[in-house]
Amino acid sequence: MSEMPGMMSHVSVGVNDYQRAVAFYDKILAVVGGRRMMEHPALAAAGYGKQFPEFWVQKPADGGPASAGNGAHFGFQAASKAQVDEFHRAALAAGATDAGAPGPRPDYGKAYYGCFVRDPDGNKIEAAFRGGQ
Repeated sequence: MSEMPGMMSHVSVGVNDYQRAVAFYDKILAVVGGRRMMEHPALAAAGYGKQFPEFWVQKPADGGPASAGNGAHFGFQAASKAQVDEFHRAALAAGATDAGAPGPRPDYGKAYYGCFVRDPDGNKIEAAFRGGQ
């Protein structure tokens, strides 16, 4: 068995309106090369990734309302500063709210460039580029 890239198997965020969530993530994750790879309609769950489903959106299994975790956020790799900018534009156009405009983040490293948004359910997500471009 070959080793999977990275350390994480997957992460999930809770959503209240599944159809709204997949429409949102279909648009913005395409910007960074991700796509919906797996779906479990009976569970209202969809997994996104490039090689395997590593980021999931789903209605909470306990049937309660979804809520964003205070202090939690999920970062997606961008291939360039321009892709970070496009991710931010696409997210806002798809219903996100701004949580940090694209730009350098020197506290995160000299070459770090990123943006932050909150999805329609309040989950904080980021796109980041770590390069010299």
